[in-house]
Amino acid sequence: MIGILGGMGTQAGLDFCNKLAILNRGKIDQDYPLFVLYNKSNIPGRPESIGIHTGKLLNKKSNKKIKKKYLIVLKSLLRGCNLLKKSKCKFIVIPCNTAHYWFDDLKKKIKLPIINMPKEVFEYTKNKCKKNTSIGLLATEGTIITGIYNRFFNKKYNLVIPKKELQKKSVNKAIKLVKMGNVRAASKIIKPSIDYLLKKKCKKIILGCTELPIAIFAFKSFKKIETSKIFLDPNLILAKATMKKYR
Repeated sequence: MIGILGGMGTQAGLDFCNKLAILNRGKIDQDYPLFVLYNKSNIPGRPESIGIHTGKLLNKKSNKKIKKKYLIVLKSLLRGCNLLKKSKCKFIVIPCNTAHYWFDDLKKKIKLPIINMPKEVFEYTKNKCKKNTSIGLLATEGTIITGIYNRFFNKKYNLVIPKKELQKKSVNKAIKLVKMGNVRAASKIIKPSIDYLLKKKCKKIILGCTELPIAIFAFKSFKKIETSKIFLDPNLILAKATMKKYR
């Protein structure tokens, strides 16, 4: 059984579950995957809890306040993972990019496999793009500053992010609008950031916050999501990796 630690945000977790279902569309009920979704929406905000200050990441080891915030989120994530473990799940997936800043500590403490979303996106990209290609990244400031995608992509690719003004007025705002349920407005607000990355000659754009595929693909068919020549949807890539492991 698949354990899904969701609630970061709620719509993103449901989007992941929907993609799991669509990947199995056309089958009888009994052929769909068994999974438990724990919509743990009370996990403290991830970008706000990783020591970001004036665009930099503070060292949690040397800053007591930052370390405390980091541990509060870690404990909440651990409680979620332990509930899934008690529910007899065989492995865990976390459809939230920023939460993967805590991945290594979670993996040490939870004796269950956890699929690493950024790593799966990297493995997928290797089959789609040549080495040294420019790849755009749209994500929370937390995901960008902690380098959870750079950790994998810097080996072979040039990651490009929007300039600070666009990050705040376009990306951050679009993410917030999706969380508020205003998807149509989010789909318009995010466009300047997409245009910026395309002008920078990015061959692919990672939608590195699970709210962003909702903003960009909300009014399009699943086929268009799956066959997109530009966008990499980590939720969809994670769903495919989940089904591969499940089978």
